[in-house]
Amino acid sequence: ALQPLFKMSYSCPKVGDPHPGQPYKGGNFCAFLPDNEEGLKTAKLLKKAFKRGLTFQIKSCNGEERVTWGFIPHKTSWDGGKARNGYPDALYLREVSTVL
Repeated sequence: ALQPLFKMSYSCPKVGDPHPGQPYKGGNFCAFLPDNEEGLKTAKLLKKAFKRGLTFQIKSCNGEERVTWGFIPHKTSWDGGKARNGYPDALYLREVSTVL
């Protein structure tokens, strides 16, 4: 299985952030893709989205600005099905490709 890992450190926001000049808290984000041709294709699209700043967003949580997943769906668990952002989810790769 492919396992993209994103590490977002504490940082200062860039242009377009909701509260310019305010620091925000980062985190470690992990998502899973199947290790097959369609999974590799999706990984390349997710990498492009990341480079364009589309993977994450900054939200206020308990008075603290922090990085969260953006609007692109990610599978963050191997199980639990669609309801828990996991597999099995037969439509996921098609859905995420449409979003990307």
